[in-house]
Amino acid sequence: MKRLYTLLSIALLSLPVLACTNLLVSKGASKDGSVMVSYAADSHTRYGTLVFMPRATYPKGEMLEVREWGPGRLLGQIPQAEQTYNVIGNMNEHQVLIGESTWGGREEFRDPEAILDYGSLIYICLQRAKTAREAIEIFTTLADEYGYASSGESISFADPNEVWFMDIIGKKPKYNKKGKNVNKGAVWVAIRIPDGYISAHANCARIATFPKNDPENCLYAKDVISHAKECGLYEGDGSDFSFADTYGPLDFSGMHSCEARVWSFFNRHGAEDMSKYIDFARGDNPKNRMPLYVKAKEKLSVKDVADMMRDHYEGTEFDMTKGISAGGHEVPYRWRPSSYEVDGVKVHNERAIATQQTGFWFVGQCRSWLPNEVGGLFWFAVDDAGTSPLSPFYACSNAISEHYAFGNGSMIEYSPTSMFWLQNRIAQFAYLRYNQIGKEVRENIDKHEYAMMEMTAQADAEALKMTNATDREDYLTNFSVHQANQLFNKWKSLDEYLLVKYIDGNIKRQNEDGSFKNNGHVKHVPPAPIYGGYSDTYKKAVAKEQKQ
Repeated sequence: MKRLYTLLSIALLSLPVLACTNLLVSKGASKDGSVMVSYAADSHTRYGTLVFMPRATYPKGEMLEVREWGPGRLLGQIPQAEQTYNVIGNMNEHQVLIGESTWGGREEFRDPEAILDYGSLIYICLQRAKTAREAIEIFTTLADEYGYASSGESISFADPNEVWFMDIIGKKPKYNKKGKNVNKGAVWVAIRIPDGYISAHANCARIATFPKNDPENCLYAKDVISHAKECGLYEGDGSDFSFADTYGPLDFSGMHSCEARVWSFFNRHGAEDMSKYIDFARGDNPKNRMPLYVKAKEKLSVKDVADMMRDHYEGTEFDMTKGISAGGHEVPYRWRPSSYEVDGVKVHNERAIATQQTGFWFVGQCRSWLPNEVGGLFWFAVDDAGTSPLSPFYACSNAISEHYAFGNGSMIEYSPTSMFWLQNRIAQFAYLRYNQIGKEVRENIDKHEYAMMEMTAQADAEALKMTNATDREDYLTNFSVHQANQLFNKWKSLDEYLLVKYIDGNIKRQNEDGSFKNNGHVKHVPPAPIYGGYSDTYKKAVAKEQKQ
């Protein structure tokens, strides 16, 4: 009898993600020699939880039921692997790490009969692959065999030694007389990011021309060019063939709302002068395409990458904390719709890496100098990166904190024990007065994360003293769960503290130890509060309006 196993629990975690950002850091571009990938899973309907898929063995002949990642629509079934690996979030026990961002591409390149979508493929690869290259092979081979049920995607693949960037899109369906699609599968290109370099993708196809005879650094579908010719999209000899321009052509939104996020990362941490690409980031010059990767200006720490995920273009001409759009409290968020027209004027708001609709985000570290059960370190958080703290989870963990678990609340069901809902309480409050409340939230985040980096170093050292891999796994599991639980309690206290301090637009006065002052006459009655007021930009705008 063939039993069915399903990816349903993964599928139901969210609706499709259409606006995500990945930052890629090669081994030689990081301070400690780790390979890093960060990912923000952005969707207005995504509920942030941590994926946990324990390793397992299955009898030969088992079948895996595949449901579309998000809607949960049954797509079909494929043979189950006889052995699957432990998966925590988007990292497995062999330190394979995968992220994605959706760019859509040409509408006609969709296969309605395909069985595997990108989300299902990501978690199938994590359960089956020991290296990034193997994950790419599994991803593309399965897509060709069973059909690719998604639009255009950029995928990050990493392991302790390499990080790869892949652009992929399903083939344009072509039906024979029997109504069978003879163009099943996908076309794709994957490029290894050179050592010492950084890359990124944010909802745009980015691989333009690519080397055809360098399998160590570039892999691609054998028909990636011929399929474009077959579809009437390309007529050349292949030397100037651009995957991105052919299958995912740029428009204003692609540059201004997507590639600008990549520009911001390169501008802050790349050695190349990115001012020459400012017209591209503005959405004015599609011919001035940025490179796929740039050399790192300095070696990045995990904290550097985490803080880049909190970027709102600060210090650039796109700075979202500036101008009247930021309101009276320098709020770097813009509510949807992001573009609109009023009184004949078209307004296009910026779209930063940090955004309010993030379901979850992470920074994964693949560390080659450590055993796999110690080396895979998955820093994870839920909700907006700008207001949420990362907690460390070792990828070997055989359990996770209930505060991050699937089933603890949902997008339409509040749970007082869910980190997602607790984090959203703090974020919503911070959005009201970002330059005051948000500033204090960020100070607490920084204090917590620096402390966690010291504690993970200690946990690494303790685990390495153990000679048995199972003992290491148990120790690091307990560490990961304990720290996540402690963070929940700490953040619950922060939520209550912020409400007391900032209620009604005021700021209560405090003593040096952080306690609130009283007036010295009546116990528990505070002196007159500090009135935070508004930003100068906002006050000038109000004065100008009243003058008119």
